[in-house]
Amino acid sequence: MNVGICKLSLVPVRREPADRSEQLTQLIFGECYEVLQTQDKWLQIRTVADDYQGWIDYKQHTPVSDAYYQEWATIEHPRSMDIVQTVSGADVVIPIMVGSRLPFFDGINIRVGEEKMVYNGRATNPSLPYRENFLQKMALLFLKAPYVWGGKSVFGLDCSGFVQQVYGLCGHSLLRDAYQQVVHGQEVHFVTQTRPGDVAFFDNEEGRIVHVGIVLEDQQIIHASGEVRIDQLDHHGIYNRELKRYTHKLRIIKRILS
Repeated sequence: MNVGICKLSLVPVRREPADRSEQLTQLIFGECYEVLQTQDKWLQIRTVADDYQGWIDYKQHTPVSDAYYQEWATIEHPRSMDIVQTVSGADVVIPIMVGSRLPFFDGINIRVGEEKMVYNGRATNPSLPYRENFLQKMALLFLKAPYVWGGKSVFGLDCSGFVQQVYGLCGHSLLRDAYQQVVHGQEVHFVTQTRPGDVAFFDNEEGRIVHVGIVLEDQQIIHASGEVRIDQLDHHGIYNRELKRYTHKLRIIKRILS
């Protein structure tokens, strides 16, 4: 099996094998994937975490052994809680961002393929049952992050990438896109019954789910729209006070945290 791990801060994953092709998503440091095929300087990959497919530049590919890959896939790894931090090897220092996976972290060291590296920042503990207050705290770390189509980092992300990253920090693996994420959780029937951490989904005129955000206290919602921002939520949808209008039409609310 041809498999690899992201050993850079992030790697763009494109729809087609071309630099000008649309960015579908990003690999974030510490994330494993399978190589499906090669074409010139491009590798078509499928991510382990959310089964997402796309193309990466072969120069950004770091191969790992099948044994490492299988071991990586069987456990949930801690994630960096610092906005920006570094991991250090024998002759390299790599910047990483909040939400980056820390493979096989033992409190000091991580293991990236055959290489041991040192991480000195804050990390999540996947064995802890994180609740609403922690999720809100993690969501607010991304406040003012710019909207970038296909992005998953604090320096640029889209609406579903934001939700996926926040829930990942809380030990919950969600699918990548908004229309996929709606399969998670149990429906909350009224906005007045929401709790912080519930996930609200919004559709377009054709009824397709195209937007997602995380509910906060007092019927507010944090979501990526131009930037990660906080707006009001009611049974119609998201109301932007600055624009004085509704920007997104509510479709359904789901509760993922039990």
